[in-house]
Amino acid sequence: MRARAFIPLVPAALLLAGCGGGARDDPPPADAPPMRLVAYDDCDDLLNGLRTATAERVGPYGLGGVVALQERFGGAPSGALPAPEATDGIAKGAAPQEHSRTNAHEAGADEPDTVKTDGRRIVALAKGRLHVIDPATRRIVHRLELPDLDRPGNDPQLLLHGDRALVLAAATPLLREMAPADTPSPTTSKTTLTLVDLAGAPKVVDTLTADAAYVDARQSGQTAHVVVRSTPRIDFPAVRRPGGEKQATERNREAGRKAPLSAWLPTFQTGGGTRHTVPCERVSRPADATGTSVVSVLTLDLTRPFGDPGATAVAGEGQTVYGNGSSLYITGTPPQPGTWGRPVRPQDVKERTDLHRFSVGAGGRLKYEASGSVPGHLLNQYSMSEHGGLLRVATTEGTPFTRPGERAPRSQSAVRVLRQTGPSLKVAGTVDGLGKGERIHSVRFLGTNAYVVTFRQTDPLYVVDLRDPARPRVTGELKINGYSAYLHPMADGRILGVGQDADDQGRTKGTQVSLFDVAAAPRRVGVFHLPGTGSQTEFDPHAFLYWPKTGLTVIPVNRHRDGTSQALALKVDGDGLRRAGTVEHPGKEYDNAIGRSLMVGDTLWTFSPNGARATDAATFRTGDWVRF
Repeated sequence: MRARAFIPLVPAALLLAGCGGGARDDPPPADAPPMRLVAYDDCDDLLNGLRTATAERVGPYGLGGVVALQERFGGAPSGALPAPEATDGIAKGAAPQEHSRTNAHEAGADEPDTVKTDGRRIVALAKGRLHVIDPATRRIVHRLELPDLDRPGNDPQLLLHGDRALVLAAATPLLREMAPADTPSPTTSKTTLTLVDLAGAPKVVDTLTADAAYVDARQSGQTAHVVVRSTPRIDFPAVRRPGGEKQATERNREAGRKAPLSAWLPTFQTGGGTRHTVPCERVSRPADATGTSVVSVLTLDLTRPFGDPGATAVAGEGQTVYGNGSSLYITGTPPQPGTWGRPVRPQDVKERTDLHRFSVGAGGRLKYEASGSVPGHLLNQYSMSEHGGLLRVATTEGTPFTRPGERAPRSQSAVRVLRQTGPSLKVAGTVDGLGKGERIHSVRFLGTNAYVVTFRQTDPLYVVDLRDPARPRVTGELKINGYSAYLHPMADGRILGVGQDADDQGRTKGTQVSLFDVAAAPRRVGVFHLPGTGSQTEFDPHAFLYWPKTGLTVIPVNRHRDGTSQALALKVDGDGLRRAGTVEHPGKEYDNAIGRSLMVGDTLWTFSPNGARATDAATFRTGDWVRF
């Protein structure tokens, strides 16, 4: 989830509505046109389409402007690795303890994270190494140094299945001007997948390297689907002199027209040196357009070394991934039209999100099923949910900021229900007009209801009834100061929201955890404030832990004033929220910033870049410290 922009607000009020969407001052926006994917006839057809799309969109500075700038740090820490605190590993045949799992969107699709546990072992990524912790002895029993984990721009994550771990490391390209002299031009993104055997001392089984940017991954059983996105690897000539943008554009177009197919299609190389690519017949495109990027989905069996990843690709954009075990959706927002040197008028921008559905079959193999398009943009994967064969999508259209000459922002949000008809995802029903002048800050679909939080001056929590897909309607609205950036389902018709408190002008004041009763008319029944703080949970749900057995809820919080960090534990008791305790880590600022927590047995484990701490979840006595 992204960081939020904080904008002013008005006094709190409680409103209940029984109509769909509320009153409108402007006519509703038209739905985006239906769309579908079609396969390319052959490699020549694919190449011509990619060349044409690139030539149409390229400008004097290439496609899309500047890539992310990454500072260059050193490699892995120098010197010998400290000896592990234990050498006998995890006891063979040891029964797993009751344990929590990564806080994932859907139960049928696990998500990558920096820490995983199966109740027998804890596997954590930190300081360029994979650490295996025995929760019984509370010691690190194994360490494995992986070179790609500590490179600039990497944000390593892992998936766990039995005695296998899949480590995903993504490197972001440098600006050409900042890259070393020996860096190939143009620089490209890279994704490295490392399969590790954990049965004894960890050892690398195989690697797979893609010259593409990592997007996201989902795991069901022993199968992982990894989504990567490649942009054209074309060396567009730089602007040679002031005022030379027109000539540079023509040179760049010519470079795009001459580029080979390998400039667009990614390659995947295993540790043994075998190279694979996406077969042309497994690349599709939207029926009415061709993208300049290629989004590929790799299917990997975690029980065996890598072979052909069976890549399936779409010539288009891919930013958000949603999966539930039986379906995988990839969405993207196509580039906006524009001409270098001439501004784009707001009325000319028709922002839309394209959605592509793949079904998951035997062996985890993907089959393209359908595509569709909706107006506006998604916040994150929680803006989507498949239920009863229908896809529900929440989007915001426009910006909550006032443009020059406008009296008020033109943004609004909507929830749409899409039904698959042949190869198309078509809108079956819409409720719009939500949060006019605001944007979505969080969404949660639960059964036949959607809960949508928008924010600019107040936090309306909308309840949307989706039982009739053709006629979704707003059945409740609750306004409070501040907002919830993450919503988590609880028992007995309750939802927990984590976000920010705010004053009547919308200035945020600190972390706010709210307990909502949505069994009937929505109402807030419990609230906990921690002024002057923020929580990683607001933009990363993996940082959230809820342990239903005891009602324990744990979130990391940071104080704005001095940067200190702690894990805040709350107990949800009926309609109340109370502080259960806190956990802190030793070390300096940032190194001791707690980002994850999990439960193994009756022990709360918290994790920071410096190490892990085991704490008694009942007493919160300071527990054992395990240094990474």
